Amino acid sequence: MQYRTLGSTGERVSIVGLGGYHLSAFGVTEDEAVRMVRTALDEGLNFLDNCWDYNEGESERRMGKALRDGYREKAFLMTKLDGRTSASAARQLEQSLERLQTDCIDLVQVHEVIRFVDAEHVFARDGAIEALIEAKKAGKLRYIGFTGHKSPEIHLHMLAVAEQNGFTFDAVQMPINVLDAQYQSFEVDVLPALETRGIGRLGMKPMGDAIILRTMAVTPVDCLRYALSRDVNVVITGCDSMRVLRQALAVATNFTPPSENEIAQILQRTAEFAAGGKYELYKTATGFDGTTHHPTWLG
Repeated sequence: MQYRTLGSTGERVSIVGLGGYHLSAFGVTEDEAVRMVRTALDEGLNFLDNCWDYNEGESERRMGKALRDGYREKAFLMTKLDGRTSASAARQLEQSLERLQTDCIDLVQVHEVIRFVDAEHVFARDGAIEALIEAKKAGKLRYIGFTGHKSPEIHLHMLAVAEQNGFTFDAVQMPINVLDAQYQSFEVDVLPALETRGIGRLGMKPMGDAIILRTMAVTPVDCLRYALSRDVNVVITGCDSMRVLRQALAVATNFTPPSENEIAQILQRTAEFAAGGKYELYKTATGFDGTTHHPTWLG
């Protein structure tokens, strides 16, 4: 397994992370989910992704079961919270701790920063950041980050508001893939801003929730290798079967960066699909916006 350092934290994390959502996707049994998590950890993949709202908490519950019997010590465990108020964030954190069967989560992130006002809400008096800072002091979490999939400008706004409040995030998560590189790009606009600040850089949606694969222009391995060749510390990918997990593990253990010529060819093959964000629906539509459809999650 290959590892990189997560921003300025000093933590060594596997270059590929296991996405939590798919652990309770349609057709995936609890036994299969537990087996995938434990196989990943046994093979050296240590970065685990999850979220308080994934499949009504079932993804966290399954991961918590998998982390029994000494497996928690092998993992760098991350989850996300939707709450924008201190009270809702604290409540969701306690639920996540219980489901994941742990006293401390390595990285907790504010989920779905997809509106400009999210930053002001998080950093408002009695906002979510207060609860996360208190939880860190209490030893319930170690690092704090945020995620989003909508717009690089919203990410940059969140960073600016954090700085105005004297706060620096430990990690930030965003889509990094062959289409993002060519439309409203997190890779172009956000990654450099994070690198200069020493903030951990987490890529997600390397295949755009498999939507990119429908173009038939790239393979799953193409997508993973491209994302891993960008300035990220981890690329998080969802796995809904042992076959898909084995594919991700093979890339993570044998990764060599694609040449500039390979990258140019990949971008050329996908350019027509990148136009207008028509295959990046998480940027251009609301279907991926869980907190839009469930505003009560925000608190």
